[in-house]
Amino acid sequence: MVSHSVVQARWIFLFALPVALSGCGSDSGSPDDSSGGAAGIPGASGGSIASGGSATSSGGTSAGNSGGAPSGTGASAGTTGSGGSTFTSSGGTSSGGATSGGAANGGTSSRGGSSGVSSGGTSSGGAASGGASNGGAANGGSSSGGATSGGSTSSGGSGTGGSSDGCNTPPDPSPLIGWASVSGNGVSKTTGGDGGSTTTVSSLSDLNTALKGTDAKIIQVKGTIEGDVTVGSNKTIVGLCGAQIHGYISLNKSVNVILRNLTVVGKNCSDSPKDCSAGDDAITVQGAAHHIWFDHDDISDGSDGNLDMTHASDFITISWTKFHYSGRRTDPAGASGGHQFSNLIGHSDDNGSEDMGHLRITFHHSWWAANVVERMPRARFGQVHLFDNLYTATGNDYCIGVGNGVSILSENNVFIGVANPIKSYSTDGTGVIKSNNDVYTNTSGNSSDVGTGTVFTPPYSATLDPTSGLEAAIRAGAGPK
Repeated sequence: MVSHSVVQARWIFLFALPVALSGCGSDSGSPDDSSGGAAGIPGASGGSIASGGSATSSGGTSAGNSGGAPSGTGASAGTTGSGGSTFTSSGGTSSGGATSGGAANGGTSSRGGSSGVSSGGTSSGGAASGGASNGGAANGGSSSGGATSGGSTSSGGSGTGGSSDGCNTPPDPSPLIGWASVSGNGVSKTTGGDGGSTTTVSSLSDLNTALKGTDAKIIQVKGTIEGDVTVGSNKTIVGLCGAQIHGYISLNKSVNVILRNLTVVGKNCSDSPKDCSAGDDAITVQGAAHHIWFDHDDISDGSDGNLDMTHASDFITISWTKFHYSGRRTDPAGASGGHQFSNLIGHSDDNGSEDMGHLRITFHHSWWAANVVERMPRARFGQVHLFDNLYTATGNDYCIGVGNGVSILSENNVFIGVANPIKSYSTDGTGVIKSNNDVYTNTSGNSSDVGTGTVFTPPYSATLDPTSGLEAAIRAGAGPK
């Protein structure tokens, strides 16, 4: 059953569906065309209060670096609803932005209720000892290296901040929501390498060795690693202290994998200078890979796509992740907009026999930002849930592409300055999208729903954020912590 109100929307339904396997590919269906794109703006702080709620101050900045002032301020995005309801972002956290010199993120609380918890950003050298300072205790608590005005309080509740050593201990993940949390194909939910050994790597050879096989492992990545990476099963790959992978990451037949807190930079057509679409994605999920979770990643400059999911891949969640391109490029093969096409779900109109009943994917609190031209995502055959996402890829062609056989539920997404929030590529009329409470600001072209069929109902529960604070929250919180 589905219920929607001003302050929250929930869905609780159940599915049981099969999984298939094999292959890779780029879009071979109707052409996707586009042009231009502009960069986004760093996040701002601020909570919002619905009518009847008591005033709540959010955020705060931390100072107190050894010998200097901070070069930025943290961002928070708490909200307080009327009558004591608390909007919960991604299962209970509001996201805070990292600052060079200190970060402060206040929790939020509802009137008369318990507080939410902010996800405190790390500071690069913010503490006097050179460590990380994160969040602040409510009511005048202090972070390591400087006082913080941290948590916000309202009648009956208090907010608290968090802390971590970003260079040696990874930040906590977001709560798992979406298709990656759903049981199927012998896996109850995505757990990655939980329960396995932990190893830290800083070279390509060590990373690929650690990722082999099916033994549960947690692999912590330090520094910048260049080259192609192949991921086995039952693995968590987590970045430490600004870790980056430059090259190509393949998840082919992989099962139960978490990739989080990483910056992944693709080859930007250097691997296929005559045709970008013939080059590698930054990340490919294929071959009936399932139970895959991308959380707090920054993915850019894929030659073909940034993150493509094809060939019956299934049970995938992408949360708090930013997609973009570093600049404008020209595709020698003539693809519009330099083939800066971010996310393809299902590679061909002719692959329905393999893909139908699979490609179940959730995007939430993710951001399509500078220079993305198309595919945010462009989907076929799957069941795709898009909620609480941000679109600021100005100069684009379209955002959500509705292909054959797909069912898309789009809720509480914010579109700013983009063209064609929705575009139909359903040549046989079987693709459908249903939009609920999406917000369009200075957009052009089509934003009307496509198709006449009934959209699927997610078999998991989620709590939608108020759209009034969503842009600030995602700008501040998407990408690595």
